[in-house]
Amino acid sequence: MALLTISGDPASRYEETAQAVARLLHFELISEARLGRDAAASIVGRLAARHHLVVAVPRTEALFAPMPMVLRAAIIAGEGRGSIAGEDFDIVLNSAHLDPAQMAEILCAAAAARGLMEQGFLADPAGSALSKSIAFGHPSEEVFANLLDFYRIRWEYEPRSFPLQWDKGGRVIEAFTPDFYLPDEDLYIELTTMKQALVTRKNRKIRMLKAVYPHINVQVLYQRDIQDLIFKYGVQAS
Repeated sequence: MALLTISGDPASRYEETAQAVARLLHFELISEARLGRDAAASIVGRLAARHHLVVAVPRTEALFAPMPMVLRAAIIAGEGRGSIAGEDFDIVLNSAHLDPAQMAEILCAAAAARGLMEQGFLADPAGSALSKSIAFGHPSEEVFANLLDFYRIRWEYEPRSFPLQWDKGGRVIEAFTPDFYLPDEDLYIELTTMKQALVTRKNRKIRMLKAVYPHINVQVLYQRDIQDLIFKYGVQAS
């Protein structure tokens, strides 16, 4: 996957530039500023498994560390950068001297020099077809499965439920089913992208799981953990 983030003040016409870049590169465009950084990151996490992206949401660049598959661009209006922090960007353009079409051409050239168009996707066609046959409960689970497939990590989806509480008659009244099991690591993975109230209840079940089954290895990945994994371990085409 490849990501090109473009930030700027409204007067810099950065959104027009982003639209032009997306057209020229044939990338998907995320440009609704009202989404905010967290919502934009969630959408990026879902789409980046199958699409190269141009993300024109202010301050989104702060979500991504410098890496080969990410190009972080800023467009300023005039000499003053305002809130633009140079250390967060790989390239800064001045719209006082360039129009959106010219800036788009420069960014496309920078993307080509970075090799963005040669980046691969998490949904690797050479990987396991297992994830395509499973009805996942949440889009983040499919993205995570694609990541595991790409790195040839064997996994099973919800293979086992662990009883946690029983009634006086011995019937199970509460159980927990982790999302993934990695047999080579003997590790269960639970993904959590829910609201805080639901996360609290899930964490309670995980604590019970560890108490009742201390020999079971389980790790919880929260929404930001999943996003960090996707962006940290972005893949290159073979």
